[in-house]
Amino acid sequence: MASAPKPEAEFLGPGPENSAGAARLRVKEIFYSLQGESRTVGFPTVFVRLSGCPLRCGYCDTTYAFQGGSWMSLEEIGNRVARHRPRYVTLTGGEPLAQRPSTVLLERLCDAGYEVSLETSGALDISAVDQRVSVVMDIKTPGSGEEARNVYANLAHIDANDQIKFVICDRADYEWSRAKLDELGLAGRCEIRFSPSHGAGEPTELAYWILADQIPERMQVQLHKLLWGNSPGH
Repeated sequence: MASAPKPEAEFLGPGPENSAGAARLRVKEIFYSLQGESRTVGFPTVFVRLSGCPLRCGYCDTTYAFQGGSWMSLEEIGNRVARHRPRYVTLTGGEPLAQRPSTVLLERLCDAGYEVSLETSGALDISAVDQRVSVVMDIKTPGSGEEARNVYANLAHIDANDQIKFVICDRADYEWSRAKLDELGLAGRCEIRFSPSHGAGEPTELAYWILADQIPERMQVQLHKLLWGNSPGH
């Protein structure tokens, strides 16, 4: 079996410019669907999925976004989004922040009047992200295989508009995440979500653990997985 491409090869940097000198992003897909998780779960949302990611989480469900995609100008992306006349827009990946112009795109989407969220791994600096954007940031658990990539300095830029997600693979991940809530002083900083890793076990197990320990944080399951499984474009 061929080995997966090295993550370093997927850090795309600024990307090429078009003939007019405008920045471009490599886009894997743009689609209109229901938000499957986070604060706006269930709402119709336009998703802009960028290509490339420097991480290789063991449970990743978007490995098809590691490579490929089409170069698009920020104007082209904005026009595609506007076709759907959405209220909500989510920039996701891959890891969107691996392409530097992504922060400019976020700013322009906010300027256009959308309610914008960014799904990020927590492994890259978020300090340049527009404060109007709701940052949905992972803290990678040991079960992800990428715990060492957490950039805890990002927490200085997290506020009540943002959201932190722990993807829980097993009981060890759960206990680790519980400890991080206290260690990092996350209570009251922003919304916290514990999400069971899809296919790693029964979600009811995580529900029982949270209830038994009376953790005052929200559990979430991935609505899009219940509706469409792992099908791309949802």
